[in-house]
Amino acid sequence: MTEQIHIRSAKQEDIRLLAEFIVPFVEQGKILPRTSEELDELVETGFVAVEQDVEIVGFASLEIYSRKLAEIRSLVVAEHRQGIGVGKKLVTACLERARQRNILEVMVVTSSDVFFQNCGFDFTLPGEKKALFIQPHLNE
Repeated sequence: MTEQIHIRSAKQEDIRLLAEFIVPFVEQGKILPRTSEELDELVETGFVAVEQDVEIVGFASLEIYSRKLAEIRSLVVAEHRQGIGVGKKLVTACLERARQRNILEVMVVTSSDVFFQNCGFDFTLPGEKKALFIQPHLNE
């Protein structure tokens, strides 16, 4: 089944379709809403999974913060194509882009930690470094 799905770099022409594609994921709270400006930026370093060269069935982007750090953002796969390796192929494409750009560390913020652990991610980095977070607007 995945042989009919291929991963390619996202293009500006994909933005309208991507905006429609992510709506259900935003409504379910799986990803944050994205403005057209944000989608424009995510597409620059993003990938789409396309079925039969027509239908977008997945998306992920590598947001590069510096030479040292990038983040996989907005990973989504159409419900009817989950569980067949599409998400893993999107993650692999993002990691390959990070390797090409010599990024030292790639992180992800997710509610699907088991999926990302199966892709090689872990809660700690060598030397037991961990990412910690705070939401400043909630700690006033």
